[in-house]
Amino acid sequence: MGEQKSNTWPGDGAPTLFDLSPRQPTARQVADLIRADRAGDPSRPPALPAAARRADDARYQEVTCRTALNRVRGMPFEWTLNPYRGCTHGCHYCFARRYHPHLALGAGDEFASVILVKVNFVDVLRRELGRSGGRRELIGFGTATDPYQPIEGRYRLSRRVLETLVENPAPVGLITKGPMVVRDVDVLRDLSERTACTVHMSVPTVDEDAWAALEPGAAHPLQRLRAVRELTDAGIEAGVLVAPIVPGLTSHPARIERTIKAIADHGARFCGAVVLHLDEGTREHFLRFLDRGFPELAPRIDRLYAGKYAPRRYREQVHRMLELVRRRHRLPARRAAPREEAPREPPRAPRQSRLL
Repeated sequence: MGEQKSNTWPGDGAPTLFDLSPRQPTARQVADLIRADRAGDPSRPPALPAAARRADDARYQEVTCRTALNRVRGMPFEWTLNPYRGCTHGCHYCFARRYHPHLALGAGDEFASVILVKVNFVDVLRRELGRSGGRRELIGFGTATDPYQPIEGRYRLSRRVLETLVENPAPVGLITKGPMVVRDVDVLRDLSERTACTVHMSVPTVDEDAWAALEPGAAHPLQRLRAVRELTDAGIEAGVLVAPIVPGLTSHPARIERTIKAIADHGARFCGAVVLHLDEGTREHFLRFLDRGFPELAPRIDRLYAGKYAPRRYREQVHRMLELVRRRHRLPARRAAPREEAPREPPRAPRQSRLL
């Protein structure tokens, strides 16, 4: 007989006599295994013998989680839900790259090629909602990695999350780049009848060159906007986040004008925007990406981002320009959460920035 693979992981006890199915590890156990395997050579591919490699050449490791709802502070929502870690959209600017090193994985290519799938996520969420005692605070769904990245078509975790929220109504704001969200329009409609439900589709630009460079694994921007149209036609509150605006790549006034016009033409209920910010981990990856593809821009971005954010004056200038374009197309800004600041003075026409 051939040797059987053990279904134990670091920190586990021995499998029980009748435990015939593979045991999924926790994310911490996966990280411990990778650290131990890479102790002598950090550049080695991660040792994940149970991970499945699929047609997109990414490796998918099933894991179990202890919690589903994650409490956050200082955000326009109180809780987050993220059934996956890592994302095959592979957006070079993604702030969630900073979290992959917590798993002993790289913030670069491994962010898009090693994906953790929390297979017990929905069961854990159902228990947590059952213990909440009727409290219903706003949930941000998909705040770290995309809940409608392609592997969702196989696991259907995000659909089951929405079904669970229908059973235990809680207000939710869903953030995605995945047109697959229209698959779940029936559940979104049911949820909208019971509580506040908003879909935020991320479309940083409709410029094809910028899209292809910045978001190598994400759907075409017009596919995403068609999904917004389908959602709003079904009565779902859906809009667009122009996020992030990348200085020098998507920030040119003509590109922003085309993007906002396309958003308005596709029936978005609102449009918000965020200027690029570079967290530790993301910053290093993004500057390497610029060095390879846009070497003339890399030193300018490095100077502009002395810290995590671009200077306040630059960000305010971009947002004034955006507000003028939004008003021209009669497109409301993103719905403000109760704790967000009220608008200040009406925007004035901005002076042209060199990076714009």
